Amino acid sequence: MITRLLDSVILIDHLNGLLPATDYVAALNPEETAISVITRAEILVGVEEINQKLVKAWLDQYHLINIDKSTADLAASLRRRQGWKLPDAFQAAVCLHHRIHLVTRNTKDFNPEQYDFVEIPYSI
Repeated sequence: MITRLLDSVILIDHLNGLLPATDYVAALNPEETAISVITRAEILVGVEEINQKLVKAWLDQYHLINIDKSTADLAASLRRRQGWKLPDAFQAAVCLHHRIHLVTRNTKDFNPEQYDFVEIPYSI
């Protein structure tokens, strides 16, 4: 059962060698963890061509959540109400639609005191 969606910042921190991120990611159960198509694209856009195959294989260990019509509609509504950038609205919509936690350290947009679906695993 999927319980969490990893935000791009967590995976980018890990790829950049940030120890708290690496420790967090290493402790995850991939069977309970997902990424969205948004996260996959955001990660791959920053990866050098020589490392693409390796990073794709690493990302493939997580469930991939696609964006369907109802999630897109919810993202549009969240974008209008919250003022989030569209990628953030999509991440939130995926989590709310699937009733899972968003794992991020983006407390500017996702204050865990305001949003109960947000999990902040570490800070830097």
